[in-house]
Amino acid sequence: MGFSDADLAALWLTFRIASITTILLLIIGTPIALWLARTNSRWKGPIGAIVALPLVLPPTVIGFYLLMAMGPNGPIGQVTTALGLGTLTFTFWGLVIASVLYSMPFVVQPIQNAIEALGERPSEVAATLRAGPWDSFFTVTLPLARPGFITAAILGFAHTVGEFGVVLMIGGNIPGVTRVISVQIYDHVETMEYSQAHWLSGTMVIFSFVVLTIVYTFNRGRKKSGAGYGL
Repeated sequence: MGFSDADLAALWLTFRIASITTILLLIIGTPIALWLARTNSRWKGPIGAIVALPLVLPPTVIGFYLLMAMGPNGPIGQVTTALGLGTLTFTFWGLVIASVLYSMPFVVQPIQNAIEALGERPSEVAATLRAGPWDSFFTVTLPLARPGFITAAILGFAHTVGEFGVVLMIGGNIPGVTRVISVQIYDHVETMEYSQAHWLSGTMVIFSFVVLTIVYTFNRGRKKSGAGYGL
């Protein structure tokens, strides 16, 4: 027995959400990580704590407040409704937004650690060569901190794939729209289709093992050369 059509649809939906979420996280998380790595502001602690909240908060708590915010009476829901987009709850893009917020620390922290490990010296040298902030970032910081960005992308993608609580609160269980692999496994268990649950769960175990092996091996190699960029 292999994957059913519903299983394949859940796998494909999960891959789409994780891919889009990872791209958005790199775009949004990079300036946040850069600021956290370089600033001496008194706001560094509180903002860093906000970014890291998903590491300690139960997913259902995050999902509940996002559900309230995106609902018809919430601030986000009122804005999207006024724009003619309707509410984002129980939609594909609602899941993407929730995934971005939930996986944020898994992208921001590796990038922040990578930039902090570089120190100020590379940017100072670039400045003496008349490189502007953008030139300095793209030609100096980004190439030198590339391992941190790779680790961030891997962790962000993997963490999004494994979501359950936030996904169920925001997206529910709509086939082809919000039923991702974690929810599909839950459905199989609920209906006592344990063989199908084994197939999907085994796939997730293998995927998680491969991802963690890559990250730990990669970080071990970086530490030997002087910098580690994991969480």
